[in-house]
Order: sequence, then C-alpha cells, then structure tokens
Amino acid sequence: MESVVYDKKGKESGKVTLPESVFGISWNPALVQQVLVSQDANRRIAIAHAKDRSEVRGGGKKPWRQKGTGRARHGSTRSPIWVGGGATFGPTKDRNFTKKINKKMKAKALYSVLSRKLSENEILFVEGFTFEKPQTKEAKTILSALAKVKGYDGISAKRKNALLVVMPDNDSNFRKSFSNFGNIEACEARNLNVTDLMKYKYVLIVDPKSAVEKIEK
Repeated sequence: MESVVYDKKGKESGKVTLPESVFGISWNPALVQQVLVSQDANRRIAIAHAKDRSEVRGGGKKPWRQKGTGRARHGSTRSPIWVGGGATFGPTKDRNFTKKINKKMKAKALYSVLSRKLSENEILFVEGFTFEKPQTKEAKTILSALAKVKGYDGISAKRKNALLVVMPDNDSNFRKSFSNFGNIEACEARNLNVTDLMKYKYVLIVDPKSAVEKIEK
C-alpha cells in the first residue's frame, strides 16, 4: 500500500509505503466497541463513597440495656436504621471498574480504526517538521496550508475534535505549538489508542515512516 506524503506547505513531496497489517484490515465494530468500553472503564475512578456503620463516627456505646426496657434491642446508634447511621448498600471508593483486554485485541482494534480512516480519506501524512520554540502562529499557518489539500478542509473548519496530530517522538515544542487549539490534540505514535482515534475526525501523521514503524510495533 502507498499513500501520498505532503510537506508543511500542503504540497505533495513523495509517497510512503504502508503495511497491509496496519492500514489494510477489515472494519471490526464489535472489537472496537469492546476495546473502547474497556479503555473508558480503566480510566474511571471511584469518587462517590458512602460511609457504612463501621466508618460513621460515634455509636460505640450500647444505647440501652438488652432486656427489660420494653424497647427493641440495639447495639449501636450508628446502625443503618438509625438517623445518622451508616449507609447499607451505598457506593464505595473500593469499587473496581477495570476490564482486561489482551494486547492482540487492542492492536487489532487500533489497526481496524486506522484502516477505516485511511479508506475514508481521514488520515493525512506529512513529512517531518519541528519547531525551534513553541509557536502557535506557525502551527496555524501549517494547518491552514494542509487544509487546502483536497478533502481535508475540515482540519481548520471543524470546531470540535477536528484533528489528532501524531508525532513520531515526544517533542515539547511541537506539542505546545498545538496546545492552544481547542479542537486539536498532539500525541506520540507509541501512545496512539482507539479512544483518541474515534474521538477526532482527522489524523495527521508526521514523519510517517518513523511514526508508522512505532505504531506497527
């Protein structure tokens, strides 16, 4: 498989060979959905917490003696049936939402999304470029030039979740240059995941030869 590579001015500069195992597999919605759900679950943190009777302060003393008062027997004023007592089946911070998905399933789901995006012309390959310092103005100029490529005008027109920029390596200047755009996010190729790919409409892969190698690994 081959795809056109553009320079940062939006002009064709060559071609890149793409592995069939990454960009040429069939769409598998069931697997993608399963991986998405697992990733969302693994990000989830248990925040809500209701104290049970062992956590509520007080209630150490027996309210009255066991027999002879004519009242029901009680051992603590922090029983769930008392006002101010602990919750019976309330949410707790000990809940575990994690779901296990093996590496092969994650990889296949990732490749399935990449393959579909490539077939729908939502992936743009751009030759490597860097920033000497964080420069939002220069990043905007590059995006405006790339938006002129046929079929990719949405890179600058879409207001939300427009573009995911994939860097071959971690570059703080590169990341900061795109950080002021609310509809754009930059990530390393090794951190590419199904959730981000499904969230953003377009994908911009910088230095495709190096980035694709890391995605394939």
